[in-house]
Amino acid sequence: MTTFVLAGGCFWCLDAVYRTLKGVQEVESGYTGGQTARPDYESVCTGRTGHAEAVAVTFDETVIPASVILDVFFSLHDPRQLNRQGNDVGTQYRSAMFYADEEQKALFEAARDRASEYWDGGIVTEISPLADWWKAEEYHQDFFAKNPGQGYCLAVALPKVNKIRKSYAEYVLAS
Repeated sequence: MTTFVLAGGCFWCLDAVYRTLKGVQEVESGYTGGQTARPDYESVCTGRTGHAEAVAVTFDETVIPASVILDVFFSLHDPRQLNRQGNDVGTQYRSAMFYADEEQKALFEAARDRASEYWDGGIVTEISPLADWWKAEEYHQDFFAKNPGQGYCLAVALPKVNKIRKSYAEYVLAS
């Protein structure tokens, strides 16, 4: 199993999409990339902790290639937006990839380079070493499935889920 830690806006969207893919064994929402120990959602939302909302995606590379996990990441959000995604504004919503080792760093850089062929303008995705990982509160785990009628889920997460279902159909779990 391989785990990638990725941040691209609100973690609810990343969580929702990755849970639909074959070979993904676990998705955990959490916080990383900051300087505060044991951050919680309220403190991260202030933008003063330095943490990003992120997901730890654990997957089986014999079922879904690492390159697909990373290409999905760059399809899910606009990696040209600095410290924001749409109406979600602040460093906690930055585009970032947190690597566990030099091999992951190389994979992340290659994925960023592939993505630059599709995105006009400069990609601002941060590629940094993974530091402490803090699991988000339980109500953030699998938020989309638990709250399908919630406004943000309908307006923001659902279109992203549908986009990935269409673009990466061969890797989507049967409904």
